[in-house]
Amino acid sequence: MSRKSNSRERSTPSSEPPSPRARRKQIIVGLVMGAIMGVVLGALTQFWLWLPAGLAMGLATGAIMKPPSDQT
Repeated sequence: MSRKSNSRERSTPSSEPPSPRARRKQIIVGLVMGAIMGVVLGALTQFWLWLPAGLAMGLATGAIMKPPSDQT
């Protein structure tokens, strides 16, 4: 009755890797997101080490996230 979808059908790998510009943008977005998180947590808890922790989290997140495809 219901059609089961394969995980391979949903996540088709792209034929070409993302451009360096897209990767750079993704890293910058991750760093900004981590900096905001670090500043907010640091302000809430009065513990300044949340800023470097937030930057590290943002860098890691930006590095593992899949960049958007260039459709220009």
